[in-house]
Amino acid sequence: MEFENIKLEIADRVATITLNQPSRLNACSLDMADDIYLALDKLEDARAVVITGEGRAFCAGADLQAKGGDSALSGGQGSYAALNKHYNPLMLKLAKLDIPTITAVNGPAAGVGCSIALASDFAIAGKSAYFLQAFVNIGLVPDGGASWMLTRLVGKARATEMMMLGEKIPGEKAADWGLVYKCVDDEALMDEALTLAKRLADGPTVALGIMRQNLAAALESDYSSALLKEAEGQRRAGDSKDAREGAIAFLQKRKAEFKGE
Repeated sequence: MEFENIKLEIADRVATITLNQPSRLNACSLDMADDIYLALDKLEDARAVVITGEGRAFCAGADLQAKGGDSALSGGQGSYAALNKHYNPLMLKLAKLDIPTITAVNGPAAGVGCSIALASDFAIAGKSAYFLQAFVNIGLVPDGGASWMLTRLVGKARATEMMMLGEKIPGEKAADWGLVYKCVDDEALMDEALTLAKRLADGPTVALGIMRQNLAAALESDYSSALLKEAEGQRRAGDSKDAREGAIAFLQKRKAEFKGE
């Protein structure tokens, strides 16, 4: 399927979604948000997904100059509608995927672009990358789930710094903070992301998907609820073909060959 604002490629069970408006630093228009949403339904046999940006940016935030983008300049009601009809559904779709997600952050990740970058299981930043919540500079508030994600990733103090001061957090500092999985040389970024994606794609997909959901639920649940959810997840994973293969491989003292089933 062809998209106007992104590219979707699937190879070796890894899907790569590339935000593809480099002349706009891949600013995320309403149409781009919808394209990403639709692409997430077209992953076919992919068992991991990488999201990156074309050119020198990951995503410079919402595109205020694209069709419908001026809603952000038409008052609070326009922004409210854009978030609830386009950006928020995309963020929820990313959260509910049942395969591992990686973001290869190749330059600025600002506004909703920062939220997309940090919504993955593994965010890998190039050394030229930075993360920015600049809403305070235009009298607005972070969105795309940023206030939820940042406090959990780096704690209240650093989340407050990012949101209320609106300063860039370079890739290496982001890694030091634990905001991202790691920071690597720009030239190595895609190789790192795709190598990790291939490793995850070769893994037990059912179990990995349950891990994603359990990790997300644990941020909101008490200890006893987490124990129950783990038990239910273990039941589901234990019934998978991959779990049977894992047990047989263990007994035969060989590496398991998971099929994602």
